[in-house]
Formats: sequence, C-alpha cells, structure tokens
Amino acid sequence: MAVPMKFDFLVIGSGVAGLHFALRVADRGRVAIVTKRRASESATNYAQGGIAAVMNSEDSFDAHVQDTLYAGAGLCDEDVVHFVIERGPRAIDDLLKWGVNFDRSEQAGADGLGYDLGREGGHSKRRILHHRDSTGREIENSLLQRVSDHPNITLYEDHSAVDLLTSHRAERNETNRCLGAYALDSLTGEVDLFLANVTLLATGGAGKVYLYTSNPDIASGDGVAMAYRAGATI
Repeated sequence: MAVPMKFDFLVIGSGVAGLHFALRVADRGRVAIVTKRRASESATNYAQGGIAAVMNSEDSFDAHVQDTLYAGAGLCDEDVVHFVIERGPRAIDDLLKWGVNFDRSEQAGADGLGYDLGREGGHSKRRILHHRDSTGREIENSLLQRVSDHPNITLYEDHSAVDLLTSHRAERNETNRCLGAYALDSLTGEVDLFLANVTLLATGGAGKVYLYTSNPDIASGDGVAMAYRAGATI
C-alpha cells in the first residue's frame, strides 16, 4: 500500500454534487477528488433536460413546493422538499459564478433576468433552466474547469473507492468516525489511502442494478455500500 495522503477534505465522486462541494470548501483547505474513471464520466454529464428553480417574480417557493408534493403523490418528505427548493436559487447563482451558461431568451422575463425558462410535466410555472439539450454536460465541463484552475484541489482519476477508513477499523479508542478512504488506482493496481478531516460521499445512485437503464456504468451504488459497511445509519 502506498504512503497515506493527507487532505482537509476528501470528495468521492466527480458529478455536480462533489464538484460543487469541492469548490465551496477549497478556500478553507486542501481538497482531494477521487473518481473511478475520467472526471467527466458522471451521471451529471449525461443529464439533458435542465434544473428546476424559482428564478422570476411570476413564480414562488410555495408554488414549486405544491407542484412537487402533488407530483410526488404522497411519497415526498415535505421538509426535504422545502429545504431543496428554497436553496435552489442560491445553487443556481453558484453555477453561474463558476461559468455555467444557461440559455437566454430574446425577450427578458418580468424581472429582466432573461433566461429561457422551460416548463415540463408537473410544473405550473416556467422554471426549467437549461443549456440546449445538454445541460448536464455544460455544468460538468464548467465545474471541472474551475476545479482544474483551483490550486487547493487535486483530482485523482481512475481511482475506485474501495472502503471507508473509520476510527474503529483503525483500532482507535474513540467515538467511531470516518478518517478517509481506500481507493484502487486502476492504472497501477495499488491501493491508495486518502486521509481527511471531512469525507463526502458523492457517488450518485445505483441505476446499474437494473438490467435495462439509461444510467452510466459508474452508477453502481458504491457510496451506499461503503457507508453501510462502515456502520452509517439514517
């Protein structure tokens, strides 16, 4: 095993969640991003339609919440719905700050923002920001460019996270907590140990458990499995 590498933050996954977090914390310490293939090979990169957010004065958080709860047919956690929707505009502002280009309309909206907001099933208002029909690719490429430009972020491609290192596994006599993770370097065959004060699992879903799916091969539920083995609870 290689010599452990120490960082302030460890991010496992290179989709929009992992890259967004890395950019938010990079000014506070050194960040390692571990991703199993090329950094752009993420579910984010394949997303097409767009992002729903309240972005003009003709819309409201309450309307977006009600649309979401109705479309969710009783399966939504209302607190989570409020949490996500009310933070949507701030997340969009971050993406814009980091260079993401959403399509503009020739006719500016009521508040002059001028986004070409789409309306999809389940939405009572036009609130879908998009970049042509490749929104995810635009977001992924823009964030990766910012990541590569930041001196505090190091990207480790072709590294498959294997397991989390916890204090109990390290035989430390303390409350169990995550100390980092092991990752297999697929190019060298070596298992590298990444140590960090904070470890973020941003590995996406598990769509590849199904025989037929539009999810990329990397959507194999790695993060869920590692968290479960480490003793994480909901």
